[in-house]
Amino acid sequence: MPEANVADVIVVGGGLMGSATAFFLRQRGMSVILLERGLVGQQASGTNFGNVRRQGRFLPQLPLANRSREIWGKLPELIGEDVEFIRTGHLRVGYRPEHVGMMEAYRDGAKPYGLDLELISGNALRERFPFIGPEAIAGSYSPHDGHANPRLSAPAFARAARRAGAQVVENCEVMAIERGVEDFRVETKTGAVFRAPLVQISAGAWGGRLAARFGEAVPIEARGPQMAVTEPVPYAITPVLGVTTKEKLEVIYARQVTRGNIVFGGTAHGPADLDTIRASVRPEVTLHQFTQLKRMVPALAQLNLIRVWSGIEGYMRDDLPVMGPSAKVPGLFYAFGFCGHGFQLGPGVGDVMAELIATGATTTPIEPFGIARFAGAA
Repeated sequence: MPEANVADVIVVGGGLMGSATAFFLRQRGMSVILLERGLVGQQASGTNFGNVRRQGRFLPQLPLANRSREIWGKLPELIGEDVEFIRTGHLRVGYRPEHVGMMEAYRDGAKPYGLDLELISGNALRERFPFIGPEAIAGSYSPHDGHANPRLSAPAFARAARRAGAQVVENCEVMAIERGVEDFRVETKTGAVFRAPLVQISAGAWGGRLAARFGEAVPIEARGPQMAVTEPVPYAITPVLGVTTKEKLEVIYARQVTRGNIVFGGTAHGPADLDTIRASVRPEVTLHQFTQLKRMVPALAQLNLIRVWSGIEGYMRDDLPVMGPSAKVPGLFYAFGFCGHGFQLGPGVGDVMAELIATGATTTPIEPFGIARFAGAA
């Protein structure tokens, strides 16, 4: 067996959460090894929609989202790379009076957390955003949200972590993690062994399997969010778009990149398999997404689709992530199961987890996401 590699912290999983954690741990002076089964950012972190939004989140999650938004705004200076973050604003529309009521309630609830939302009536909505279809009777606008390129973000954090001194090991699947008297011993498929007194599991949809090895099973399900992209057209839709509704089949989100393509997703998921590491696109979902997209922005009705894709995402039963220390094992930490809402949170999660690991506490509340909430209920 090869000689073990030793660090202060081992981070298992090289998505955006794990890569950002590795970077911020180095900023705090801790040695870190980041282990990724495939390539950094290859799974959900690189296949998601790219939404950098705070609007519509679980209200107690807003402090974390706010912290993350601050980081998004200074990424080029912080990590030395541009991941195409643009502050475009985020607009959610509603089609029925009950949607307006939902917008009003969320606006009032979000304000104490420092998120100011502007509600816009139907006529004013179309004067300001003339591409919005006639069915929309109101909109909720968050001016400081935006979008970024998910294919760039996790690899950029991992490269910054490596430049700062982290060891980043790709194509290195973790086969076993054992807690010894002083250290964790992590065995990999390549035969390499790594040791550290602290371990963070940031393995996305696979995080539940690793947590279960430590007696902390959680109710997590793998699903495949579906996305598509159109041919490019002149850039005209600045904000990221979404819908406020309780009907899953009405959920649609879209953004136009500056190159002109429209990226969209929503309405339903496809199947995802953790063993084969494959997520499938269901054509009927794509067609329904396009129907809802045309409902929201009728001018897009004649565009050609040039690509569809999916990825593997982990969804918790209560739609909230697992984040924080283990409830059973000293030195073990979790950050996984972000339920399709994790991209915006990624830099903030990394910063908060590094703070927690380095100091034993966080200045941003994360108690609602603790794994102990699932004790005996998985």
